[in-house]
Order: sequence, then structure tokens, then C-alpha cells
Amino acid sequence: MIQLQLLSTKKADARSVTIDQLDALVGDPDSLLWVDLVDPTPDDFRRISEEFNFHPLALEDAQKRHQRPKIDIYNEFFFLVFYSVRVNDDGEGFSTQEIAFFIGSNYLVTVHHGHCDEIEGTVRRWGENVPREKISGPAILLYSILDAMVDNYFPVLDTVAERTDELEQRIFDSGGHEALELIFQLRKNLLALRRILAPERDMMSIVARRDVELLGEETSIYFQDVYDHVLRVTDAIDTYRDLLSSALDAYLSVTSNNLNQVMRTLTSWSIILMSLALIAGIYGMNFIHMPELKLTYGYYAALLGMLALGAVLFAWFKKIKWL
Repeated sequence: MIQLQLLSTKKADARSVTIDQLDALVGDPDSLLWVDLVDPTPDDFRRISEEFNFHPLALEDAQKRHQRPKIDIYNEFFFLVFYSVRVNDDGEGFSTQEIAFFIGSNYLVTVHHGHCDEIEGTVRRWGENVPREKISGPAILLYSILDAMVDNYFPVLDTVAERTDELEQRIFDSGGHEALELIFQLRKNLLALRRILAPERDMMSIVARRDVELLGEETSIYFQDVYDHVLRVTDAIDTYRDLLSSALDAYLSVTSNNLNQVMRTLTSWSIILMSLALIAGIYGMNFIHMPELKLTYGYYAALLGMLALGAVLFAWFKKIKWL
């Protein structure tokens, strides 16, 4: 589905337009045109390609999903791939949405699958929050969308922080396989996030350095703000990955300590029982000539000796905290 909006022009306010009007609007430097392709079909791409004369490689990248975040600069436009990230409704993990941008001198074309709150919210707020001056072009519209997308990264970080705190508490309270599964799940999520954010950081660095002439020098400060936010999120992800590595080490240490304590307990009881079994074994031998076999109270003396020896050993192991 193709949605078209004429966001600003010297002759009229923002309004919807039809695809038949694109020829006149694309050639009008005073207009700002936004074209949104939602769940596009091959026919939609064909019609857009005819109107804007996009490079075939850029169109191919826009049609293929799961592209790496990147920016490709062409003669009359540049192509950009960015990802939106949201926390799942159940609070477990996150979901991503790939959005492709075609940016020209007076137009912005967005390509995505499914509903995108950032795009629709940005276009809806365009008339209220963006000054209609010389910088009110596709660059500032692109900035507004990217800024809304990056702002949604922070709730994801907050969720990761909460899960990390919960994990650390669980490790020292109970441990168990649940804590280990949570560690690896969080590390997997952070790795997936970093695979998205690291290329986005490099891409925004290129944009913020004014390497893209179509954006204009006056908008570089805006993209520098987006770059700073992406850099902040990336650094936070690296920090949480280090915390999870430390949490994994702590889990292994706690598990090892628990195992050592179990081994100490088993060893202590083994020594106690072996000592008692030694006495019982000595007096259980079937030799005729053995001293103390005919004592009247020999049985009770042996039991008393075994009890005394067991109590002494138990007290000793208790003192050294093996029991």
C-alpha cells in the first residue's frame, strides 16, 4: 500500500496527494513530499521506481528484508536502513522492525512492513513541532523519525537493567538452572541488539560528519544528537554485557561453593561413619583369642566409645564449618 502526503509547500498546507500528482511534485523544489510504502508489493516498487528513478541496487535492498543497518549514497538520493526496537507485550525480550528510507532533495520515501508508530506519530506532529523555515526539508523530517525510533531504545535498556538486577538477586538467593537460562537469554538479546546498534552508530557518525550533501550542513547538529543517543545506548549495552559476564562468573562461583560445601558435608559424615565402622569391625572379627571379648560390659563400652568418638568428630567438623 502506498500512502502519500504533501507536508509543506508555499502554495498549500499539508494534504494527501495521489500518485498521479507525483511527477509535478517531485520536480517542485518548494514542496516536501512524504511517501510511505506499507507492506509493499512488487507493483508498488515498480510504480515508485518509475516516479523517482531509484537505483536498482537500492530497490533490491529495500525489497529484501533483514538488511544490515547502512547508508548508501547515490547521485540524486541516498538510501538508509534503520531499525526500530520495542519491548514485547509480555516484557520478555524485544522485537525489531526494519525501515528503509529514500531521501532526496525534496522527498522522503519510507518502506516498512506492518504498522510503525514512529513514522505515523512524526508525520502527525510535523506541523506542530518543526519550524517551517529553510531547514524544514526531508533532512529534518528524517531526523524527527530517527529521533523517535532511537528514543524507544531506552525503554528496552530499562527492561534489560531490571532483568539484570533481578538476575543478580536470584543468583545469590537461590541460583539454579533458571538463573543460568536467564543469563544466556539476556546475553542473546543484548548480542542481537548490538548487531543492530553498532552499524547504526557508524552510519550516524557518517551523517553527523556532514558527509551527505543532500542533508545540508545546517542539519548536522540534529543528526549529531541522534548519534549521541545511539552511542549512549551502545555503550550501555556493552556495560550490561560485562555485567552479565560478571553475573555468569558469580553464578559459577556460587555453584562451585555450593558443590564444595556438599563435598565437605559428605566427607565429614563419611569420616565419622568410617571411624565408627572401624571400631565395630575390630570387635566383629571371629578370632578365638582376642582381648576384651569376654568382658561383661564390653558391648556397652564399645558403644560408648563409638558414641564419644562420633561426638568428638562431629564437634570438630562443626567447628571448621564442614557441617
